[in-house]
Amino acid sequence: MPFFSPLCKRQLSEMAFGVIVTAICGAGVLLEPSFAPAKPYFEDGYLGLTQEELRQKLGTPMAVRSRKAALRVFSYYTFPDWEKYFKNLVSPGNGEDVYTFVRDGIQVRYSFVYIPDLSLREGTNTSTLHVQRCEVEFSPAVSLGKIPSLVPEFVPPTENSAPAFRSNLWVLIFKGPPSPEADFIVKEPGKEKLSWTLAYQMFAINGIPNSLSLQTPIDRLEITTQSFQVVRDRQRLTHEPILNPYSPEFQERPPAPLPTKKSIPHPHYED
Repeated sequence: MPFFSPLCKRQLSEMAFGVIVTAICGAGVLLEPSFAPAKPYFEDGYLGLTQEELRQKLGTPMAVRSRKAALRVFSYYTFPDWEKYFKNLVSPGNGEDVYTFVRDGIQVRYSFVYIPDLSLREGTNTSTLHVQRCEVEFSPAVSLGKIPSLVPEFVPPTENSAPAFRSNLWVLIFKGPPSPEADFIVKEPGKEKLSWTLAYQMFAINGIPNSLSLQTPIDRLEITTQSFQVVRDRQRLTHEPILNPYSPEFQERPPAPLPTKKSIPHPHYED
């Protein structure tokens, strides 16, 4: 018994040590911060996703582009070159992932604009990037009515009451209820006091004619979030309310009358 007593104590102490270590490790797992995956704010499925989640959804970008100042002038890079060298020369949010498809003979190019989450995760020195805007460019330009067949993520509202606006360069349509989380990707001052809704903005390089129709050529679609309150209260001079162009009422309108041609006056001479 004197021989077995120290041995039993040693085994018991080792067992107790193992239990303590297991408990500490388990507590560490429980205390480790967990980061919930981001989710899209709206039905488009893109706005609000992290860059990693977007790439899991669409695959590796076919290219990356960086914007020069505020102009629509870009530098394009292959994805390996961007990851290896160029992304270290600019801010993290300046690189836009580019995906290009050919649909019905039209080149459809998606570009995703990111906004960084300035709160760094523990153990990292980089910010998480979230999709702020999706730009879809068409080459050549396509008619307003053809866009839904070329861009599956674009499902315009058909209600007559859907808020829609126009200027001489674009058509803007709001869809669905506001998202309380969407203000994260907005830079507007006082954004937390406003409601932010999914918005589709379609641009025409050659301008929007006064007689808007589903045949109007469109060069670019932007999937973004905007505030109906801002448009209604602050931008009345630049945003003209119109009937939703994708509503049945709009399509049933009689065609716009053709402009009358003015005859050229002929001079009269005396004999």
